[in-house]
Amino acid sequence: MKALFAKPWIWSFVAAVSVWLATIGVTGGASTVGLSQAALTFAAFSVLVGIGQMFVITLGPGNIDLSVPATMALAGTVALKYMDGQNGLVLHGLIIAIFIGGGVGTLNYALIKALRIPPIIATLSMSFVVQSAAIWTNRGLRIKPPQVLADFTTSTSLGIPNIALVALLMSAVAWVLLHRTPYGRWIMAIGQSLPAARMAGIAVDGNRFVTYLFCAILAAICGYLLACFSGGAALNMGSEYLLMSIAVVVIGGTAVAGGDSNVPGIWGASLFMFLVVSMLNTYGVGAGVRLIMTGVIIITVILLASGRKDAIR
Repeated sequence: MKALFAKPWIWSFVAAVSVWLATIGVTGGASTVGLSQAALTFAAFSVLVGIGQMFVITLGPGNIDLSVPATMALAGTVALKYMDGQNGLVLHGLIIAIFIGGGVGTLNYALIKALRIPPIIATLSMSFVVQSAAIWTNRGLRIKPPQVLADFTTSTSLGIPNIALVALLMSAVAWVLLHRTPYGRWIMAIGQSLPAARMAGIAVDGNRFVTYLFCAILAAICGYLLACFSGGAALNMGSEYLLMSIAVVVIGGTAVAGGDSNVPGIWGASLFMFLVVSMLNTYGVGAGVRLIMTGVIIITVILLASGRKDAIR
């Protein structure tokens, strides 16, 4: 148990379970199944964007992708508009979303590498361009997703939401990439020391490019699924995932300084973030107080995860 609680990511799960029990206690257990399925569903979207953001943050200080919300909006809007509610175009829509993500990721790294713009500025600038493209594409239209895709995203398999199963699959892929492939070792080495990684012969630029590409593609897939889940694409549907994608990475135990990632912690943090809001709503807490309490709880979990020594530093 001592070794288990020494792991940073375990605290996100402890916090999530505690909040879940508190919420169930207020409702007398009446909403146990519904709350659990809702938590898995909405946490899955945070997991998808969180995994991509985690890979970028692993590259080291200053690496972050702020174009995630705009990428989600553009991918969801264009994919739904192309599919136009036709079940036979579901795969085509997914491919379009992936290509959009790939294009955004490529442009993000082009700004970072070719123009030597800091990642936070490059991705923020790109987000304005992508959001403008989404506005031009959407033009106020709300197109319904294909029925087969809407049914899939809102249904469950063996009691587990299908969206959560997709996120679990992507989590498994991410874990394998990080811990069972040279690519995972390379980006961790880059995050720990970029000069040392260059001297070791690691293709720093190539690996950074792939990482930003991966992050944008995951954001696009998330936007595609979220648009289908919510019944249509909205221009602001990705706005809450800007800070969320960063928060779940930090709370989940990934080192902000880079070089150390944590896939399981993304799940614990995503569940925790949803359950906190759900618990405060259950208690009838006002919006202002709810935001303050959410911030305080997040800070507390981060302090527990990093330990007193790291917090002082």
